[in-house]
Amino acid sequence: MPAAGHSDAAALTQMGFDHLIRNFDALGWVVFLVLTLMSIGSWLFIVINAWRVLAIRSRADHVRQMFWETTSAQDAVRFMEDQPSWEPFSKIALDCASAAAHHQRHEGSRLVEALNRSEFIDRALRQGVARESARLEGGLTWLATTGSTAPFVGLLGTVWGIYHALIRIGASGNAGIETVAGPVGEALIMTAIGLGVAIPAVLAYNVFIRANRVTNAQFDEFAHDLHDFFATGARVDTGAAAAMVAPKQSAAPRK
Repeated sequence: MPAAGHSDAAALTQMGFDHLIRNFDALGWVVFLVLTLMSIGSWLFIVINAWRVLAIRSRADHVRQMFWETTSAQDAVRFMEDQPSWEPFSKIALDCASAAAHHQRHEGSRLVEALNRSEFIDRALRQGVARESARLEGGLTWLATTGSTAPFVGLLGTVWGIYHALIRIGASGNAGIETVAGPVGEALIMTAIGLGVAIPAVLAYNVFIRANRVTNAQFDEFAHDLHDFFATGARVDTGAAAAMVAPKQSAAPRK
């Protein structure tokens, strides 16, 4: 009994992380390093994207409000130029203002004949929104790839550890726990590492996709207002439009 208890205790010492590191072979090191790089890259993008989402949201309302409340278009453009390089709404507004000014400077040219003011501004807005939307997606491909592949990379380490356990059993002819505890313990740890890398990446990916969807909707709304302003010289008052529609709806005959 004491010998059995001693062998069980010795077997348990072979199931720790330190034993895993000391007994890695070439494939084990490759799997472990790949998972480590995936985890570092994921957390790097999680921190960067979280900061970017919070920073954009904290300034979005202020930037748009200041643009519309500034009495002079030149002052509004200067305010947008003073915004940080990562602020997307100001860059969209500057693209629109630049397109409107460029079109105005070329009155009577072939440019004006090919595209009217509204079409030219619309094209610039589409390009600006597409560019800023693409910037929001930075790192999402890495998170999606990590979330989908890390469990399988960890599973590779699991299969390799079980394979080592079978080799030890065949070589020693002993299927006791002291023979298989180390390789099986390593296999379980690699599985846990793979899941530990994948789960935060999947959760962060879903959170950022939702946040980007909200921000892209704000891009579209702001771009529509900018188009109306620079194409017609006035921003469309949605409240007044709704008030004009409401009486017509209320005047409809009841059945």
